[in-house]
Amino acid sequence: MESTQAVKQRFEIIGNDPGLNRAIEKSIRVAPTDISVLVTGESGVGKESLPKIIHSLSHRKHAKYIAVNCGAIPEGTIDSELFGHEKGAFTGATQARNGYFQEADGGTIFLDEVGELPLTTQVRLLRVLENGEYIKVGSSAVQKTNVRIVAATNVAMHDAIKKGKFREDLYYRLSTVEIMLPPLRDRKNDIHLLFRKFASDFALKYKMPTIRLTDDAVKLLLNCRWPGNIRQLKNVTEQISVLETEREVDAHILNHYLPKQGSNLPSVIQEEKDQKNSFKNEREILYKVLFDMKSDLNDLKKLTMELMEKDNNAHVKKENESLINKIYGDEKDDYEDTSVEDQLEILQIPESNSANPKNQEEKIDKYDFAEEVEEEETLSLHDKEVELITKSLERHGGKRKPAADELGISERTLYRKIKQYDL
Repeated sequence: MESTQAVKQRFEIIGNDPGLNRAIEKSIRVAPTDISVLVTGESGVGKESLPKIIHSLSHRKHAKYIAVNCGAIPEGTIDSELFGHEKGAFTGATQARNGYFQEADGGTIFLDEVGELPLTTQVRLLRVLENGEYIKVGSSAVQKTNVRIVAATNVAMHDAIKKGKFREDLYYRLSTVEIMLPPLRDRKNDIHLLFRKFASDFALKYKMPTIRLTDDAVKLLLNCRWPGNIRQLKNVTEQISVLETEREVDAHILNHYLPKQGSNLPSVIQEEKDQKNSFKNEREILYKVLFDMKSDLNDLKKLTMELMEKDNNAHVKKENESLINKIYGDEKDDYEDTSVEDQLEILQIPESNSANPKNQEEKIDKYDFAEEVEEEETLSLHDKEVELITKSLERHGGKRKPAADELGISERTLYRKIKQYDL
């Protein structure tokens, strides 16, 4: 078994970070076996190096090693790319084609960005992991393959599983051994080593002297967060090597090439919205308003019935104080200086008084005024409900049951509304 230092030299891996060493050690130990491996880490940390180490130290090292970027293959063709297809299986399939699993038989296949696989392809891959069987697109014959699968992803797999974007059973099949590569910001001591290595390589490539950093520039380099990790550090080194005429770079010059870092103020994380209270279309919002109005009307009926049965308004107000607060809300403050009779005036039932027609006419006028206000407020909701019912009936050819199902109400309620609105 090769040592960690020998593997680093062989695959040109720079760094002495304990996390990096641990990941390489795990790769060396798991290589002689055939168990599946999942490499995790942020984008740009060098995840593609570990599958090469695993393959080269395994008994499959003389067979094929195929690397597949799952995120770069369109969803409609990924099954054909991985498992192959028969002639005429789909438009453009003029001849049969072997997939990557057939080509890599006896070797190792590296599935990069495995978190981007469609759910249908994940089911096929799960079968390959379980018993090595797969079926070509457009075929009914089951074929066998003997491949070692090493996968890599920068996706938070547990979050993807929770959102339903990745199968949990496939995750546990792939991650028999999970190897995590640390981000560059956690490898402070390796940043300058990598910079010097890249600077030397680019100086040789472009036939120019190697650039060097001053002490203040090194401190600035180490304090950068490097969201793009090693790939970003390499790009910055190449830019400086090509663009700068001076071979000694100080902090002022280096600062122009580093990514702008935001403030260290705490960020506000938006909480997930409750799906039960969120509305996706206008119809749901409309019906919630209607149901709330229906609830308020029921409360008003209850208060009205109390007033009809009892003459003591103060007693009724005291007993139903919470109900009155619910109905009137903030409007209660406007009534603080008025009497109980004035606050409940709109709820009082006018008494029949044939002896005084003038008095009766005044009371009826007040009540009619209140009715007009209520009709004005609900007019738009009434028109919208009529419009929704009419459109739903037209879409379903006048059939009440499918129309009622679409509106989310019972057929009996729909029939009553049709009668009510003369539809």
